[in-house]
Amino acid sequence: MNSTSIVSFLLSGFSGTVNYRFVLFSLTLLCYSVILVVNGFLILTIILNEALHEPMYILLCNLCINALYGTVGFYPKFAFDLLSDSPAISYLGCLLQFFVIYSYVKVDYSILVLMAYDRYVAICRPLEYHSVMSVQRTALLVSLSWIVPLCCEAVDVALTSTLKLCGSQIEKVYCENWAVVKLACGSTTANNIVGLIGVSFYCGHVLFIVCSYLCLVKTVLKSKEGRRKFTQTCVPHLFCLLNVTCALLFDIMYSRYGSAFVLESVKNFMAMQFLMIPPILNPIIYGLILTKIRGRVMSLCMMLGQRFKVTREV
Repeated sequence: MNSTSIVSFLLSGFSGTVNYRFVLFSLTLLCYSVILVVNGFLILTIILNEALHEPMYILLCNLCINALYGTVGFYPKFAFDLLSDSPAISYLGCLLQFFVIYSYVKVDYSILVLMAYDRYVAICRPLEYHSVMSVQRTALLVSLSWIVPLCCEAVDVALTSTLKLCGSQIEKVYCENWAVVKLACGSTTANNIVGLIGVSFYCGHVLFIVCSYLCLVKTVLKSKEGRRKFTQTCVPHLFCLLNVTCALLFDIMYSRYGSAFVLESVKNFMAMQFLMIPPILNPIIYGLILTKIRGRVMSLCMMLGQRFKVTREV
């Protein structure tokens, strides 16, 4: 009976940023610029070098593309809201924002699972690697790593869009599915069930990665070459998995169990971690540890430097 037709949502998470909004705006632009540069540079490095057209690097390229996809759903709107006196977002804009942000997280996990499978085949079944990870199969797996998460998130958005809402204030700096569901007047059983299934499904992703790495560890202990491959290609993957998982856990803890006694700035940082840290650290970790990537990046930097020098002399 108390439900109303919601046209827009007020983002109350910005209430504590009034006194230093211009500093945060500058830091936001800097952070987003770094994300665009490091991910864009790694994508171009992989695309422009045929020697890197292998399953592992194709998956890494998709990981960087996904980072650009997810952050574009957050940073431009966040930067604009920092300069706004009353940060708000339209109803449709809210649905679109949490679709982009959380489908980005799900695609990230799907790609990390494929990277774990790729390393498992490369190290545990090296003679079968090229037949198992063929061009056709790699293309199919990459397509599924995008299509399945996008469809899962579309279901979440569709269910949320049917709810009757009794409020329009979201206690975050961006729109999030759970924050909207909490504003519902009626039953949210369907949303809770679908959400639980989704969480279980992606927990299964993590379990699959853990099991694959247990098999990898057993294999690499048997040979020096196996240990070298594990150190070069698996360690950065584990860093990326730990990175995105820890950041996402902070966000989930904040959304579900956030306390009124926690400082607003701490809450905001917890909510934004997975949109700040993984998109920056993942390409840097891979760029520094993977020998082929590091060599190609250095060559590309030297080539660009020489061209810039020639251009200045002319």
